[in-house]
Amino acid sequence: MLDAATLPEALRSSDIRLSTSVFKQIQSLMYHQFGISLSDQKKDLVVSRLADRLRQRGLRSYEEYLQLVGNSEDELSAMVDALTTNHTSFYREPEHFQYLERAVLPQLQTKPSLSIWSAGCATGEEPYTIACWLLEKLAPPRPQSTILATDISGRALKTAQQGTYPEDRFAGLQAPWRKRFLLRGEGKRQGWYRFKPEVQSMVHFKYLNLNEPFPGLGMFDIIFCRNVMIYFDQPTRDRLLARLAQQLRPGGHFLPGHAESLTPELHGMMRTHPAVYRKI
Repeated sequence: MLDAATLPEALRSSDIRLSTSVFKQIQSLMYHQFGISLSDQKKDLVVSRLADRLRQRGLRSYEEYLQLVGNSEDELSAMVDALTTNHTSFYREPEHFQYLERAVLPQLQTKPSLSIWSAGCATGEEPYTIACWLLEKLAPPRPQSTILATDISGRALKTAQQGTYPEDRFAGLQAPWRKRFLLRGEGKRQGWYRFKPEVQSMVHFKYLNLNEPFPGLGMFDIIFCRNVMIYFDQPTRDRLLARLAQQLRPGGHFLPGHAESLTPELHGMMRTHPAVYRKI
């Protein structure tokens, strides 16, 4: 391993060759460990996404990088961060919330407690949106509500746990919600906002690999798993859907992304609305 500053110019470019055999090893690692399917057409993407990691670590080759990944959980996490996209926003896919308010909210209001899972929560915008929605739409006395938010990205979870975002991230959050649920930063934090304790206290963040067992998660009334399974092949999706269905209470709702092609009907769920399924 070399210091990045001493690398020759040729090694500081993204032109370090990724051989087919090493690319196959990366494909196998991502698939078997995380369920993420990288097609052969993603080789150029892998090169562009991992080139910075090689430079930062002062490595001469992707072979050296794979050796490092095999010996470092932190670097493995960094590789997953690099090869996946933590794109999300506040109040994303509002049709889901509109449907829940219209068709599901009366049932939620009568429950003594609610458990909701935001799977693949990225940097936290989704679970915080869910918390704000519950506080806004459920009339007092509200059921005791807990939101579990999970992801495989340690970097994204760190951002999410802070609950602090720059002002431009809140474009999708309604103005009344911003006024009710956010604290404005001052001084060095000017231009940044943090969620109030009543919102943050509802959300619990946890590292979780969806390709591994779900130990002790409990049962949920609603599971959001939106735009996560786009990284999986069909057999992996089917296995995950079966396991998610097992975590859903009878009558509970499962919400994938609108653009995802799934078959939840095979796992005891029926479609009640576009990208909304209810466990039978």
